[in-house]
Amino acid sequence: MGRSNNKDRMIRSMADEDEFLVRSAQEGDLRAFEALVEKYQKKMLHLAFRMLGDYEEACDAVQEAFLSAFRAIRKFRGEAKFSSWLYGIVLNQTRNRLRQIASRDRRHSMSLDDPLEPGSGRLDTDPPSLEASVLDQLEKKEIEEKVQECINQLDEGYREVLVLRDILGHSYEEIQQTLKLPDGTVKSRLFRARESVKNCLKKGFGNL
Repeated sequence: MGRSNNKDRMIRSMADEDEFLVRSAQEGDLRAFEALVEKYQKKMLHLAFRMLGDYEEACDAVQEAFLSAFRAIRKFRGEAKFSSWLYGIVLNQTRNRLRQIASRDRRHSMSLDDPLEPGSGRLDTDPPSLEASVLDQLEKKEIEEKVQECINQLDEGYREVLVLRDILGHSYEEIQQTLKLPDGTVKSRLFRARESVKNCLKKGFGNL
């Protein structure tokens, strides 16, 4: 019970901090908005990278998302959590970029069914520990890259739900707020996305 109460207090404290910073930013306090950027930029970059599979594209998407959030901050009414509102803006940016990427691919006569180029969707990994062998690190990196490749192959609607739930650890309620989808749709898309990734990994590595 003690741990649960501490977690609840921490969540309320974060919400109160966001409410104060948002209100200050709406009143024109640039430092308050900068504090929100600093607080959420890593989480937003993680989301964008998982959606796009490309670090530079993710950085650009997040930068554009924060600019959009800054322009629209006075329209935020607190009907959802600020973080959910911000995640929604980042997802809109990634959707636009995914369509741009697909358009570029079509112009270069590349089929969506073509195998991905080696190294696409590469993930940043932690520095190898002293105990881990080089082979262990290479195996871990290969699996992480393959997981990202499988995520890249999902349609954006399924990719969004999978990333938010299984990678970022959002609750179903948070996902519903961010994507504005009913509970049944979120769970259905998540199930299908998980099955697709699992089948993709089986093709790459056999039964895991």
